[in-house]
Amino acid sequence: MTERVVYLDSAATTAVDPRVAAAMAAVLADENAHGNPSSASHVHGATALARVEAARGQVAALVHAEPAAIVWTSGATESNNLAILGAARFAPEPNRHLVTARTEHKSVLDPCRQLEHEGCQVTYLKPDSDGIVQPEQVARALQPHTRLVSIMHVNNETGVVQDVGAIGRLCRERGVLFHVDAAQSAGKTPIDVEAQHIDLLSLTAHKLYGPKGIGALYVRRQPRIGLVPLVFGGGQEGGLRSGTLPTHQIVGFGIACEIAARESGKDAERIEGWRARLWNGLRELGDVLHNGHASQRIAHILNVSFQGVEGESLLAGLREIAVSSGSACNSATGEPSYVLRALGRSDALAQSSLRFGLGRFTSGADVDTALAAVKREVTRLRRLSPASDDEPSGAQWIVGSAGSIEAGTWVRFGLRLDGGRVTEARFKAYGCPHTLAAVAWLAEHARGRTLTELTAQGLEEVVGRLDIPAEKLGRLLIVQDALRDCRAA
Repeated sequence: MTERVVYLDSAATTAVDPRVAAAMAAVLADENAHGNPSSASHVHGATALARVEAARGQVAALVHAEPAAIVWTSGATESNNLAILGAARFAPEPNRHLVTARTEHKSVLDPCRQLEHEGCQVTYLKPDSDGIVQPEQVARALQPHTRLVSIMHVNNETGVVQDVGAIGRLCRERGVLFHVDAAQSAGKTPIDVEAQHIDLLSLTAHKLYGPKGIGALYVRRQPRIGLVPLVFGGGQEGGLRSGTLPTHQIVGFGIACEIAARESGKDAERIEGWRARLWNGLRELGDVLHNGHASQRIAHILNVSFQGVEGESLLAGLREIAVSSGSACNSATGEPSYVLRALGRSDALAQSSLRFGLGRFTSGADVDTALAAVKREVTRLRRLSPASDDEPSGAQWIVGSAGSIEAGTWVRFGLRLDGGRVTEARFKAYGCPHTLAAVAWLAEHARGRTLTELTAQGLEEVVGRLDIPAEKLGRLLIVQDALRDCRAA
């Protein structure tokens, strides 16, 4: 690829800040810092340990914690697993009830499901249509044997901000541990673990312009929280997370937190302006829905759904920009976002959503490029959709259709005949890029053929020419059904 692609997927991961990269490179190049931080009896290990402890202080300062409460992990996924599995497995057998929300990240939901297999009881709260989990919902869900409540601070798909302070205060009053996934909020909105009554807090570097592969779990010190480790071995991190510490990554994490503590307010103000510009431009298309609370949200994430547009085809057409549909962890499945479904969006609307992740390095030109690209593709796809009203009519035209938007694929052919042979073919289609490509190819190559020839040829030729993957072949049967419907007409 020679053309620059505008990066608007910072909710999946941020670019590494050049200042962070420089600090990491300096550690890698320092001949006195390449020792194992656990081997502090010589200068190389002692230098590495000093770098690690300095970074521990920088991370702790960002969330107003004491440095000793920071436990290094590989990222927020591991931190979430350690907090949830560790706390639940440490609890006496009767105290095995947990409370979380349906819109949590999978690194929270999957450990909860694993605990259900181990005999724990889990209550999954349903947020309102704006994505808010009310403290009253949490209060009603608590039981005498509740061990842990886990509610994320900022949703990774919608950017909705939960009132973790109110939920934390409620949990503290009831003697229940409170865990917060702060992967999307750390360095972007204020966090104070003491003031917000947070017992366990998951952090990751790669969401705040640091390196991938390093994160942390804040574990309240007083009174001490019992956790069963996930990783055993050398006993590092107070026995909670064994393994040799990656000094250069930890230093990068620390610098990223220090920069965020100093510049997050300025970043947020600028990014809020870009977000407003992007949202106002997208609204001009009409039938564009904002997903999540309009004001109780972070500046960095904008999630919208486009009516009358299939999401996979929309993404495929946006060559100039890098965005995602739903969360990065869910986009590979092709399934509608479970977060948006929990907010009440239909499968079609959830499938047609785009998540824009704005960041420190986003510019006004980037926003303008995104607006132009999305407007172009939404307009193009809507012209092909059932909503457009330019159906061919007349004695020489026959029309056939198959499928439905609800099923994810819909096709309509309009064929003009002369002497029993096709002289002109038009089409409408809603579906994945392979479906649209197949319909367009068949319409282009229909001329001169009879209806019998069109319906009898099968799909082998189009599949071969367009290199359509095997998993898409089921959808192409609807294309063939539309041609057969023309013949029946």
